[in-house]
Amino acid sequence: MDNPRPDIAALFTAMKAGNDARRAGFGLSERRAALDRLAKVVRRNEAAITAALATDLGRPEAEAILMDYLNTLQEIRHARRHLRRWMKPRRVWPTLATFGSSAHIEAQPRGTCLIIAPWNLPFHLALGPLASCLAAGNAAILKPSELTPTSSALIARMIADTFPPDLVTVVEGDKAVAEELLALPFDHIFFTGSPAVGRIVMAAAARNLTSVTLELGGKSPVIVGPGADLKQAADWITFGKFLNAGQNCISPDHLYVHASVRGAFLTALRARIARAYGTAEASPYLTRIVNPAHAARLSALIADAMDKGATPVLAGGQSGQLVGPHLIEGTTPDMRLSREEIFGPVLPVLTYDRIETVIDAINAGDKPLALYIFVRDAAGADEIIRRTTSGAVGVNLTLVHYTHLNLPFGGVNSSGIGAAHGEAGFRAFSHERAVMRNRFLLLPILFPPYGPRVMRLVHLLKRVLG
Repeated sequence: MDNPRPDIAALFTAMKAGNDARRAGFGLSERRAALDRLAKVVRRNEAAITAALATDLGRPEAEAILMDYLNTLQEIRHARRHLRRWMKPRRVWPTLATFGSSAHIEAQPRGTCLIIAPWNLPFHLALGPLASCLAAGNAAILKPSELTPTSSALIARMIADTFPPDLVTVVEGDKAVAEELLALPFDHIFFTGSPAVGRIVMAAAARNLTSVTLELGGKSPVIVGPGADLKQAADWITFGKFLNAGQNCISPDHLYVHASVRGAFLTALRARIARAYGTAEASPYLTRIVNPAHAARLSALIADAMDKGATPVLAGGQSGQLVGPHLIEGTTPDMRLSREEIFGPVLPVLTYDRIETVIDAINAGDKPLALYIFVRDAAGADEIIRRTTSGAVGVNLTLVHYTHLNLPFGGVNSSGIGAAHGEAGFRAFSHERAVMRNRFLLLPILFPPYGPRVMRLVHLLKRVLG
């Protein structure tokens, strides 16, 4: 029998009341204790997490540990280690106009937050933001994805066993549940997902003037320049594109390779893919596509490209939700592969002669979440970085910037709003409140009535400050 649908409005009301009562007493030690409890339940459920990911996504154990389990624990550990410094008020010096005052900035909890997590990294993209949320002193309702039901149910059990419901509660369900949650006046919404759904989340948040962090995606390009280390590029692009079967928001979406190295690089890339995954789609090291609908979408993208004249460089095959690595040349702007975020193990390969052509193409599209550049020449990489905009840049690497907790992770416009991870995640769930104290401010000498003496002082200030 299905579980009865929870009264979401009542859950929200109870959480808000509990959070308001707890606010003054939820300091450093209480937040650290909450993070410790979260880390403990993750460690205790390591086997269950890897099993759930195998059930939902067919994910190899190594990828389950690296992507979801360890990333989550590192996020929690990093927050706990640095929390005292993050919470410490930051003193600011007075300006000439405010001489005689003291001031600081304090990180205040936003309040009651909503975290909507996706299916591609179901544990880390739910529990990582939760660690930032708790570190910042908030309460949260967590909505996992219904597309990974085993993982969603496990997250719900883990949270229910660990936290009181007025601090963290998991609400499972489909689109209708998400819409009901989005109608409530949360103090902050943290959403990870597609740009299309991100627009819906932002529109819903606007109705309550709720602040948002949107971790979205887009078509992240990778460039292999004429002087690139081709072995290095093949290693990293194989890793970045086919980890989790390409179902990552920062996976390379399409590849620009210089004409002078095209042949040699494609030979190296095909060889590296074969060494990693073999030649069949049923590799034990390749995660499967999340569901039949997404697998059918990838089939349609490939078929559309083939029908319009593209050619396969590598056709990894497909059997249901098992889709092997594909490399496709000859794509054109009218193909769906060129317009839609691929989110799968299919990599279009475009050859270029002049880097200006690539830069113009990148700048003509939406700002990507990540840009990857493989060159030996640091000046060449700097030129591309200077002339483009993206959420992040990786030079001679892919994906791993995501794990650097001293870097903010986030996009630009259609690829995201705000940032996460480490201190950036703590700040996302905090309101930076200004606190100013009067010590011996001289401003009262300018209070009305504005007689001749006051006006002389006003004009003096105009000369000094203007």
